Amino acid sequence: MAEKPVNATPQHGSDAFSSETVSHQYRPQSPSQSTSAPASSPSISTSDLIALRRTRDSIPWTVWAAAFMGMFERFAFYGASAPFQNYMQNSIDDPFRPGALGMGQAKATIVNYAFITFGFITPVPMAVVADKWTGRYRAILGSFALELLGLLVLFLTALPPALKASAGGGGLAVAMVLIGIGAGGVKTTVSPFVADQYTETELRVETLKSGERVIVDRTLTVQYIYNMWYWMINIGSLGGLATTLLEQYVGFWAAYLLSFISLWISVLILVIWRTKFVHEPARGNIMPQAFKACIYACRSGFNMDNTKPGPQLENYGRTVTWDDKFIDDIKRALLACRVSLGLPIFWLCWGQAFNNLISQAAAMQTYGIPNDLFKTLNPVACIIFGPIFQNWLYPFLQRHRIPFRPISRLTVGFLFMALSLALATGIQQLVYDTPPCHTSPLNCPASNGGTIPNHVNVFLQTPIYVAMAFSELLALTTSYEYAYSKAPARMKSCVQAISVFMAGVGSALGMAISPVAEDPNMVVVYGSLTGVMALNAGVFWGAFRKLDAIDEDLNDAVLEGDKSALQDDREDEKTRA
Repeated sequence: MAEKPVNATPQHGSDAFSSETVSHQYRPQSPSQSTSAPASSPSISTSDLIALRRTRDSIPWTVWAAAFMGMFERFAFYGASAPFQNYMQNSIDDPFRPGALGMGQAKATIVNYAFITFGFITPVPMAVVADKWTGRYRAILGSFALELLGLLVLFLTALPPALKASAGGGGLAVAMVLIGIGAGGVKTTVSPFVADQYTETELRVETLKSGERVIVDRTLTVQYIYNMWYWMINIGSLGGLATTLLEQYVGFWAAYLLSFISLWISVLILVIWRTKFVHEPARGNIMPQAFKACIYACRSGFNMDNTKPGPQLENYGRTVTWDDKFIDDIKRALLACRVSLGLPIFWLCWGQAFNNLISQAAAMQTYGIPNDLFKTLNPVACIIFGPIFQNWLYPFLQRHRIPFRPISRLTVGFLFMALSLALATGIQQLVYDTPPCHTSPLNCPASNGGTIPNHVNVFLQTPIYVAMAFSELLALTTSYEYAYSKAPARMKSCVQAISVFMAGVGSALGMAISPVAEDPNMVVVYGSLTGVMALNAGVFWGAFRKLDAIDEDLNDAVLEGDKSALQDDREDEKTRA
């Protein structure tokens, strides 16, 4: 086939996150056009498919714009939520630590878990709204509006006069509901919206500036986009660094005001470039039909193929309203949902960074640094190592034809999370073995009223957060990518929501163990989580490892199904017209 020489410099926007890219003439689509529209592409010979190395495509600038929008939203969300533990746990008259409500560690941890759980449950109904009525763009805009309102309430009730008037507790409750609903909508729509901006669907052969012929692969491009996206939201999560400093030296109101301003930047990006973004349209509510088909499958030996029109008519004399393609879509969506079953334990362990590890830091020597600042070591590690994974690890594996497919990446990520909790166990034991208070940190006469922590350097927590960062870079990015790439176009928001919902399950588990998550039990708590996470990794690998062998076939089936569904939608529009 004829090939065109290409420049190795990206044409669609800043692309410094990766050292290798392929540039080509981008074929834009109108905002109303589906992201699954097929792009024209010459066929590739079998010999080229076997012999040529695969690489990712260059990235349209709209992907970067959408990612920046998500980054500022995450800055606002993490900036607001980072001070929650201190805001709730410590009293307003605590002379040593910032605080407001004085609820104590156990109650503050339960409320924190409840907020996180709520924020991971709301994506499911918000996904239905996006798919049935609004489309992803309008769902994002509405979610931003709710989140802005919640941040405004939080800021106003955190002002010193409001706290003195005991408005802090009620304001926090209202704000948590509004922010939880808004953030839930963001979680289910923004990450697929970012990937929607990349519209190419076909493999093609290109020639690099070096003269090497390569295959430009959509799968690797989507993988890159989700790694880049996760890198960007980790930059956004540094909002927690800024707001914890503000809570310490200015006040909680200043922290929440900064989050409010940051979210307005996201709104401006979304509105200013609204005509440039690819808008995935609402495709109607398929959930009732999908649920009904699943019920029929349960009555037919848990075989989805038995719910297709032919078997239903032949075996049950029943005429159904769907076709074979619809059932195939459901099967692919259910596959992505089944893989997400490995995530709740992961999220349970990940949640320790937002409560118990903050409390662990408070029991150590912090040298005047706010104890809830140290969890920012996690996003900093993600920012440092994310490009290394993308620029060095993954290209090295590609060049040497070493497969590192989604299930493998998820399993290794789970093992790194187990390592993180094992390190937390060891450090907690060291805290308990160290004076002055041993197993009752900050709660013995020798602590001088809670001012003298146990003599352990808080920077020993660094390996915990680095191992957790490795886990996130491997497992979380892959879970987002898997939910998007394996779900049919008309179910992407719903599948993404179910994947996010698993985080809510993990947070609910965290709430269940929170009554015992206090001194002197923390070594047992961390040790138990280590064992459960390692077991989860083993069970997950045993259950799903075979999917790696058919990963490319699954991706191809989804793309072909999306093209067929798009064609049907266009024919329906013509019929209605």
